[in-house]
Amino acid sequence: MQVRDLMTEAVVTCPADASLETAAEEMIERRVGSVIVTDDGDPTGILTETDAMHAGAVTDRPFAGIELREVASSPLHTVGPRTTVRSAVDRMQSLDVKKLPVVRQLELVGVLTLTDVVYGYSDIVREAQDAATLERRWETDSDRWRLDGSERHG
Repeated sequence: MQVRDLMTEAVVTCPADASLETAAEEMIERRVGSVIVTDDGDPTGILTETDAMHAGAVTDRPFAGIELREVASSPLHTVGPRTTVRSAVDRMQSLDVKKLPVVRQLELVGVLTLTDVVYGYSDIVREAQDAATLERRWETDSDRWRLDGSERHG
């Protein structure tokens, strides 16, 4: 299964010079846990709920006075839409992140979250079972082919 099969295509973005207040309002209104931070339209960072809470806890400044570029996580770690879900999850684990923006060349096309993976778990398991069944069939057919002498070359 590939990332494009599970990713969310509707990505919420905010420019790097937007305030933390604006981003928090977007996350609440759109019911998402992060916004992708852009600079001249290019994805450059990500602001998560955790980033927002951290900024609120360690500063005495109001959210309206904090620019996203100050608190967003960067550099932005991304994944391609044709990457396998397994590779994407391995990448999430190695980077200790829960969300990976999905880019094709430099275009932001989606975001893959651990929630997406959990919701797609039954599909992932079914695909793995189908692959294992197909592999067993190939092995059985190959064994039959050898047993009936078909592999002899005249």
